[in-house]
Formats: sequence, structure tokens, C-alpha cells
Amino acid sequence: MLYLTCIDVSLDADTTRSGVVQRGTTDKKEWIWGPDGQGAILLVNCDRDDPKSSEMDNMDFCVRSYADLRDMSCMILRTQGPDAIFDDHKLVLHVSVSDADKVGVFHARGDDVLQQYEHVLGSHELSYVVEHASGREEDTFYVEGLAFPDADFSGLVSFHVTLLDTPTESLPETPIFTDTVVFRVAPWIMTPNTQRPLEVFVCSLSDNADVVEAMSELAQKAHCKLTICPEVENRGDRWIQDEMELGYVQAPHKTFPVVFDSPRDRELQDFPFKSILGPDFGYVTQEPFNEIVSSLDSFGNLEVSPPVTVRGKAYPLGRILIGSSFPRVGGRRMTKAVRDFLYAQKVQPPVELYVDWLCVGHVDEFLSFVPALGRQGFRLLLASPRACYKLLTEKQEEGYGDARLFEGLETVPTTTIDEILANESLRRDNDYVQSCIDWNRDILKRELGLSERDILDLPQLFSVLDEEASAFFPDMVNMIVLGKHLGIPKPFGPIIDGRCCLEENVRSLLEPLGLTCTFVDDFFSYHALLGEIHCGTNVRRKPFSFKWWNMIP
Repeated sequence: MLYLTCIDVSLDADTTRSGVVQRGTTDKKEWIWGPDGQGAILLVNCDRDDPKSSEMDNMDFCVRSYADLRDMSCMILRTQGPDAIFDDHKLVLHVSVSDADKVGVFHARGDDVLQQYEHVLGSHELSYVVEHASGREEDTFYVEGLAFPDADFSGLVSFHVTLLDTPTESLPETPIFTDTVVFRVAPWIMTPNTQRPLEVFVCSLSDNADVVEAMSELAQKAHCKLTICPEVENRGDRWIQDEMELGYVQAPHKTFPVVFDSPRDRELQDFPFKSILGPDFGYVTQEPFNEIVSSLDSFGNLEVSPPVTVRGKAYPLGRILIGSSFPRVGGRRMTKAVRDFLYAQKVQPPVELYVDWLCVGHVDEFLSFVPALGRQGFRLLLASPRACYKLLTEKQEEGYGDARLFEGLETVPTTTIDEILANESLRRDNDYVQSCIDWNRDILKRELGLSERDILDLPQLFSVLDEEASAFFPDMVNMIVLGKHLGIPKPFGPIIDGRCCLEENVRSLLEPLGLTCTFVDDFFSYHALLGEIHCGTNVRRKPFSFKWWNMIP
């Protein structure tokens, strides 16, 4: 007579991306992108839900709160069969050595109290024997991510449960069956200017009260929160755009913002970790190893386009834009640690632009995006010496050659339209700058699938010193975009019929798009220090409605 003993072992997660762990799903070993794809998703648990804690939630081996638990992904081990089979068999949950430092796993044991969530896998723990209790058919585990995708980590993590035969004699244990489930760690995602603003950040110093007040008024108009970083925290560093970039992470069960802290490490270096990291607000940074950090590692040199389609290929979350050097020896580049991290996120494939011709070297010195009706849903704004010379020439021909720039600015010498147009050295500087911007224009058209109809040229002049360019007058493209409300550096251009002709030109380009232009005087508090409004502000925006796992990289 033959006796058969059957046992059903299944390791399940939310592979359908519905927010619910279902049993009997399709092949759990394969993670597939796209709207018809499959595979579970894991968040890096990089927020700090316990205000009394000094570290991120994934830096310890305990569950501090139920909020902490909600940041994790559920994984359920289901077993059905006679209890007697576990007299000489055992179940082992395990993870590979290469994956162990990327995840942490907690076992929900006993009553639903925090102390009963035991850390069982991750770091140095590679395996865990799941003790079988009579009559219990499910064991619940909670999984947290410890690391974002990077150059040496694809973001995929596999968990296995193996049924082992444990003979009574002095023989080795023998694997009988293994079930596997694969998770992908959710990427860090940036948000473009076309996403709704939720919160504006600006630093308060002794010399920028007017700018702070202007940002307060704009934030109120845009119905978003204003957070002012006081001088005791910024320690005299006003460049909050350079210090951090605000993005988010998302899984079917949870979404929360994450601040990416740049490696520039100046006086604002503690602000992201000490003041922004908190409940449901995560933190990530990348520390360069044996690399020189340059101004290109500041996050004025990190932007993202709105969603685009390029030669039939959709980028529903847009594409990251970073500045680098023209191919030559000795040029400045963003550090490998930061570049590798951005490329590894996969969902916003980076485009590298040429910025080493600029003194500071940031992409936000010559481009921005604004929301607009039309086939793309936005316009790309580019700083344009060509457009500026065209405008000034028109005004000269209309008889306004003696109109002056910089009027009303104490200690700043004024100059006339005639003098600017006669300045051959300035013209040569701007011909060079225009050639650099045109190089980037071609890259942007090619890599973002844009046509000339999608681009607006804002009049702007630059001056070049020691082969590095900086704005001749406040750089209007370096603006803050809050929905339809724009905060634009006031250019102090020639006054014609009581109005600045530079401001009027910009209004004529942007206001027909339904945008409102507010020109903010930042001359001494930002422009004179080689920055503008965008450099000195930061914006947290609403996450995309599109789910990143539905795209096909």
C-alpha cells in the first residue's frame, strides 16, 4: 500500500501590483515592466516616522511604529498540509549574499504589537527557519528596502522559501522544493515644472527680505505651502536649489516624497537631513569616493523634462537633464557617484548637456520648462543672446538707442542700447555663448523629440571672463514656476514708454500661454552672487498620476 503526503508551500507578494497579496499568481520569479507586467515592488524605507529617532527607519533592526510598517511591502508564506510533516522537515526563508545588504525582513509573530515584529533577514542574516505552529497556515513578513538602484545594483531582489528534509541520522539536510518571489526596489523619481506645486522652500537672510516676501505672495497665489529656512539653519547659504532635489518614491500601497541631498556640502548641508527628513518624507544622498566635487554636482545642474515621446518611444515621466563638459581633456563633470545613481533609476533616462562654458555650470542657467497648451503640454524656454540683440536692434531702429539698462540700481553703472550694440567684445562673447546654447538646443530637440514650435527664446546677454560665461543682467530663464505663476528675475532693461522692454518681450511670449509673470528684484541678493530666483528656491511637486511600473524603459 502506498501512502502519499502532500504539502502546499507558497511565498506570495503583491505581484499583480494591486495593493493586495494574492495567492496563485503567475510566475513570481520574473519581474516584467509595462501595463500588462507583473512583479512585486519594494520601497526604500528612508523616512523617519519616529520623531525621537536620530536615523532613517531602515537603519535599525526594529519596527518603531505602525507608520513604519506601512512603508514596507507585505510577503506571505502559506503552507497547507499535515502538521506531522514538520517532524522531519523544515521551512527556510533565505536571500542571497548579494541581496542581503539591500533589504530587511520582519516576521510578524504572535499578537499585533510592535515588539512582535522580529528582524529575521537582511544585513548579515541570510536565512531564517520558519517555525511551524499547529494549525497555522500563514506567516506574514514585512520587507523594507535599504538601498536604491545603483551602478552595482539593478534594483531586483529575490526571496526564496525552501522545504528541507531533515533526516534523523547524521545526514545533511536535503532541499525538496523552493518557491521564489522577486521584488524591484522603487526608483527615486523627479518631478518637472509642469507638475502642480505643493511646497516652496526659500532661505531667509539679512539681505533678501524682498525676495522672501515675493515668494510668499507667489506661493499664496499658487495655493501651496511656503517653508522658510531661517539663517540659523542655512548659515548664510541661500542656494537651496543647489543643495537638494525633491522627488518621490511609489509602490502600489504607498507614495512619499524623498529629498536627494547633493554632495556640495556647504553651509546648508545639514538642512535636508535635519529639517526635511521626517514622517513620510525620505532622504537619500550619494557620497563620491575619491572624486573631486565641483559646482556641476550642485542640483541647479539637475533638472527633468515633462513627459515626452521621442521617435515613437514614450517617456511618460520625462527625462533627467544634467550638465557635463564638451568632450575635451580637463572639463568639469558631475561625479560618477551621482551620475551612476541617476542612470540606475531607469524611469527617467538622463540626457547630458554641455554646461562647462558657464562659470557656475548649471543647466538652469540657460533653460527652463513652463506648462502650456499644445501638443506637448509645455514649452522649453532657452536663454538667447540672439533674441536679445534682435530686440535691442529693433529698439535702436525705433529711436530708443539712448535708453539705459540698470537704471535705479545704486552703485551699478548704466549702459545704453547704443553702447551695448557697439561693444564688439560683448558681441563676440555672446556669439560664443549662443553657439554653446545652440549645441544644447540641438541635443534637446533630438533627445526630447521637440520642434522649434515647442521652444521659446528669452532675450538674455552674457559676459565671458576667463572663458567662463555668466549673465550680463539678471537671467530671466532662471525662474520659479508655480503652475501658471512665474517668479522671474527682474532684468532692469531699457525703459521705453515707462516699461522695461525686456520684461515686455517676455510677457508677450509667456502671457498668451495663460501664464502670469511676476518680475522679482534679486539683483544684489542673488544675481550679483552668480545666481538667480531658481537657484535660491526649491519646489516639492505632486507626484505623477502615471505609475512608473507601467512604463517600458
